Amino acid sequence: MENELKKFDIAELTHMELYTPDLEGTVWFFKDLLGLIETSREGKSVYLRGYEDTYTCSLKVTERDKPGLGHLSFRASSPEALERRVKALENSDYGKGWIDGDAGHGPAYQFVTPDNHLMEILWEIDEFEAPDKNKTILKNRPQKRPLHGYPVKRLDHAMLMSHDVAGNKELFMDLLGFKLSEHIVKDDGSDLGIWLRVTNTVNELVFTEDEAPNSEGLGRLNHFAFLYGSTQNLFEVAEVLKEHDLEIEAGPFKHGISQTTSLYVYEPGGNRVELYGDPGYLIFNPDWKPVKWTQEEVQDAIMFYGSPLPESFFINGTPNV
Repeated sequence: MENELKKFDIAELTHMELYTPDLEGTVWFFKDLLGLIETSREGKSVYLRGYEDTYTCSLKVTERDKPGLGHLSFRASSPEALERRVKALENSDYGKGWIDGDAGHGPAYQFVTPDNHLMEILWEIDEFEAPDKNKTILKNRPQKRPLHGYPVKRLDHAMLMSHDVAGNKELFMDLLGFKLSEHIVKDDGSDLGIWLRVTNTVNELVFTEDEAPNSEGLGRLNHFAFLYGSTQNLFEVAEVLKEHDLEIEAGPFKHGISQTTSLYVYEPGGNRVELYGDPGYLIFNPDWKPVKWTQEEVQDAIMFYGSPLPESFFINGTPNV
């Protein structure tokens, strides 16, 4: 029964914290260009959300000397589910302990990955309540579509770089109940990359092998993604990004893994951001067999059509090493 329960104990990715050495530049990128809504500021942090994000914050931007990931936050499916997962983490090498909370959410239990990426799980969280001027007749949408920028809908996923993909697979699948959607397997049978999910989407969390030496002992961020919903959105936002001198690394193109259309761009603080067009396929089969790609098939897995990804995509991450 325990094994069955844990498959559903983590419900969703709720928010992430992004470090940036250029706070105002990064906030400008997300607010003025991508249409995120600022909900609060505290100290050196700015809290933002997409117009279809249901909580008060999906992106926390914090000023630091280097870019990178602050933390990722997941919501449990119930208070009891949170208690079960905390117990499992406390009995592992990954648990850190409780924090009182942050803007938009209550107490959260923090843990680290084998690469020292910081994570948290929580239950108590503030639902977004739109002011009267932003209320929409679409009762299944949190607010009206913004009139500024070229607005994204919601936070979708994050891809992290790892020196221990197998360890992350064990942590997230065995202790937290994530499911494996697709993976790239090396010639020796080990995983080069894993696409993990807790919902019907292909992934909320991805780990890929980081071949760069890292004396700081901190896991790196490859990218994180916000969703549009249509491939056409990518061509239109590409013009906006280009006209404001943002570096588009690749795209628009279509992935083999996930079947999504996307574009990669660097925000002013130096972090790579993916913009999702078509959100790809959904998984409803309860007996889903993870899709396996070999090293020889990596290019097909990453790129179904469009120009090949540059070498920088596989090497660059934040913080830089």
